[in-house]
Amino acid sequence: MADIARAAGVGKGTVFRRFGDRTTQVQEVLRPRVTALREAVTSGPPPLGPGAAPSPALHAYLDALFDFVWACRLLIRALEHRAPHADYANDPSRFWIAELTRRLTAARPGTDAEYLAHAVFTALRADVIDYLAAEKHMAKERIRAGLHTLAGP
Repeated sequence: MADIARAAGVGKGTVFRRFGDRTTQVQEVLRPRVTALREAVTSGPPPLGPGAAPSPALHAYLDALFDFVWACRLLIRALEHRAPHADYANDPSRFWIAELTRRLTAARPGTDAEYLAHAVFTALRADVIDYLAAEKHMAKERIRAGLHTLAGP
């Protein structure tokens, strides 16, 4: 907090008055990135946006989510473990999971897409990715490939 206040040229109290607690501050920093990804998914060009065949659309979405989490993992980790199930119940997560379910349903008919979406989303948690990279020394592309394997063809 002191570093943020110093960088902004204000007192720490000003930062807290403007943004409230740490969770709100992190959410505000992430908001433009979340919005940009959501817009790319809902109205951007295929294969991430609408109009692509099911499998390329699914894998483009996985890449976009993975790149988002990779780039923002330190901020996201500050939000994880706030409350039971909070990582799955916030608005962005509900959107990501619903879209993942939709794309899995289209790409893998006959599978339990809702369960699989939650399992893949759990593999996309920042703490999981951070652990695999930092503690297991897995390369970024190895983790990405694993996500694609989980999601299927």
